[in-house]
Amino acid sequence: MKKKKIIYIIFIILLTITLIAITTNTYAADPKIVTKIKKAFEQIEDWIIKIATPAAAVAVGTGIFMKKFSFGDEERIRTGKKIIRSALFSYAFILAIDLILAAIKTLVG
Repeated sequence: MKKKKIIYIIFIILLTITLIAITTNTYAADPKIVTKIKKAFEQIEDWIIKIATPAAAVAVGTGIFMKKFSFGDEERIRTGKKIIRSALFSYAFILAIDLILAAIKTLVG
């Protein structure tokens, strides 16, 4: 009687382990809508990076020209410096976010 109980318990344990292993491997695929949303976010991320580079270059150029053609006006010089600084910080922030998202993607899967 004791052997039957042990065999029964071992069978139940093996059955649960098998079911857990099968379900985690079988249902690993994402639904189509999740795949489409992931692709859409990746495209949006690519577009933001592609747009951010020329936008930062234009902003830095505008700040440099504002400083050069200020003709001694202190307010324009300060404004030009602020434009350059904020454009560089914004571009660095966008690149840092892209780097963080890439690191998260490699860790997740």
